[in-house]
Amino acid sequence: MFMQALVIRSAVVAATGGLIFGFDTAVISGAEKQIQEQFGGPDGLSDAQLGFTVTTALIGTIIGALVTGRLADRFGRKKVLYTIGVLYVVSAVGCALAPTSTVELLQLFRFLGGLGIGASSVCAPIYTAEIAPPKHRGRLVGLVQFNIVLGILVAYASNAIIRTVMGDDPNAWRWMLGVMVVPAALFLVMLPTVPETPRWLAASGDIAAARATSERLCSTQAEADEQMQEIEESLAAESGRGKARFYTRGHRKVILLAIAIAFFNQMSGINAILYYAPRVMQDAGASTNAAYLMSVAVGVMNLIATMAALTVIDRLGRRRLMLVGSVGYLISLGFMASVMFYYESDGRSFNSTSSILVLLGLMVFIASHAFGQGAVIWVFLSEIFPNRIRGQGQSLGSLTHWVWAAITSFAFPPIIGAFGGGVAFSIFFGFMVLQLLWVIKVMPETKGIPLEEMADRLGLDSDPDDAVSDPPAAKGH
Repeated sequence: MFMQALVIRSAVVAATGGLIFGFDTAVISGAEKQIQEQFGGPDGLSDAQLGFTVTTALIGTIIGALVTGRLADRFGRKKVLYTIGVLYVVSAVGCALAPTSTVELLQLFRFLGGLGIGASSVCAPIYTAEIAPPKHRGRLVGLVQFNIVLGILVAYASNAIIRTVMGDDPNAWRWMLGVMVVPAALFLVMLPTVPETPRWLAASGDIAAARATSERLCSTQAEADEQMQEIEESLAAESGRGKARFYTRGHRKVILLAIAIAFFNQMSGINAILYYAPRVMQDAGASTNAAYLMSVAVGVMNLIATMAALTVIDRLGRRRLMLVGSVGYLISLGFMASVMFYYESDGRSFNSTSSILVLLGLMVFIASHAFGQGAVIWVFLSEIFPNRIRGQGQSLGSLTHWVWAAITSFAFPPIIGAFGGGVAFSIFFGFMVLQLLWVIKVMPETKGIPLEEMADRLGLDSDPDDAVSDPPAAKGH
């Protein structure tokens, strides 16, 4: 069955928000070294100051992810998407023009960009899911994740092009951060051409507008009727029940599962490595231009492995992908740690050979992440929670993910500066040993299980809302 042009256009617009999300996540990797040299006075920024400057975007991401769900429910998905576009434009222009006399302004504009990232990580999938006819929802929501990874690749490529064209020009970092204004402005220009979602319109009481929009989005009247029936049944179920309690004994198992997978996702080092990929390769002996080109290769591998995972995740299952990814983590992180320790010891000098070895390790690492954790985490989080608390569960997983992203990204430069890359990669290796054990011993398979049956399969209480919370345990979760 074909999709209406309006559905495709709406999904592409929302996915553009995901592309900017991925772009903003990775673009700092090309600019951070010049930022460290030019800000903070004649001695530049310390490793800790640089780590905090990079992390300010993640602080914004945490806040954006926390507040966006409620804002989108109150004001509408489309208005929030407009706000996200404005935040991206202001952040890009502000970062590009930030004076080097004070790093605080750069940190402020990176924080605003982080708000946009956090908001986009919540709102873009919601918008896409709600405009998609039921039969096409899976592939269209997957388009957002695909574009996040594509945005990372575009950022690496953009950095490499700017570096090649501008060479050692001290303003190269401004162009790297400022170029994001182009897709952000395009995003804002395209938004007026797409509708508000039928579900939000119906939830706001405008059933007629919801039905009219659904009929524009769906290919047939029957498909529109199916979509509206689904929306009305969902709203009726929500209005007929009180607010579900989240932190109960009955939910403890899924809460711990969500925290664990999000924690391990970041303790692989993925965000820290994405942010500092060119620096890692330069420290391993690559020339500046070669390091930027190598980061493009990492981005290409990320995209290819993500596409491969999305084609097999429903056939192979979540646990099998996590097992493959976990083993790949251990091979790649162990290999990179060994290379770094070898060259950091006994006064050996890094050279082109060591840089190629580290690049090979990074390629295996990013492929392992994209095929395992990167493909599984958001699917797994969306499946394990009972219907009534799914939104709260996804928020908890997202919050855990971004908090640990901020911690690892802040700590990475000081650890490398003080102890070297061998120690940094060894720390990530140790946590991935724990992840492998968690996958083998604890992680359930959720492939092919209807959402309505998931609670029974996971052994949750049949009516967890009636369970009495355990105060000491709740504080720890």
